[in-house]
Amino acid sequence: MNARKFTVFALVAFVLAAFGLGAYLYQERVQSSQMDKVTQHPLRLVRMHSPVMGPQAAPVTIVEFFDPACETCRAFYPVVKDLMARYPTEVRLVIRYAPFHQGSDQVVLLLEAARRQNLYVPVLEAMLAAQPQWADHGRPDIRIAFQAAEQAGLNMAKAIEDARKPEVAAVLRQDIEDLTALEVTRTPTFFVNGRSLPSFGREQLTALVAEEVAKARK
Repeated sequence: MNARKFTVFALVAFVLAAFGLGAYLYQERVQSSQMDKVTQHPLRLVRMHSPVMGPQAAPVTIVEFFDPACETCRAFYPVVKDLMARYPTEVRLVIRYAPFHQGSDQVVLLLEAARRQNLYVPVLEAMLAAQPQWADHGRPDIRIAFQAAEQAGLNMAKAIEDARKPEVAAVLRQDIEDLTALEVTRTPTFFVNGRSLPSFGREQLTALVAEEVAKARK
């Protein structure tokens, strides 16, 4: 390797290392800021109106800021379900809405209407299954999401009426206010017993849940 090639190689390596360090430090700052916000405003993490899956008295709470049009949320749904199946009496999931994508707000309102018919989970899973068909971020086709909800057993006439009620809109409005205060900027964002993930990933979520379960068992 001649001197010029060595210099170019060294420069590329330096840039990549600097980028990696910068990304790490940025993640550290974001995580630290979020944790500060959670500490300052713990009530913003879970609200009385928030949908809950799993035992109400479970000692470990996964809070997920969730967008029904988010592909990564869809990919993580079976991961979270697996964790709840692994710890059936110790883990619960609390869903907070983060409708960052176009059309997501309408789907959230329909999900809230489904709760009133005790069909929240079937409708949620049907919408996630159909997500590739309806959740085009540029031009979402919400009709397909609504069709999926109806096929899951939802009474659409009643659901549309309920989705227009002020108290349903208030749920979404409060969640948006809370995610803004907590500086949540992407989905899914997870907190486990108030702790954010050290970095994003399935293994990190699984490890943090296992750590909190182990604490609860002592």
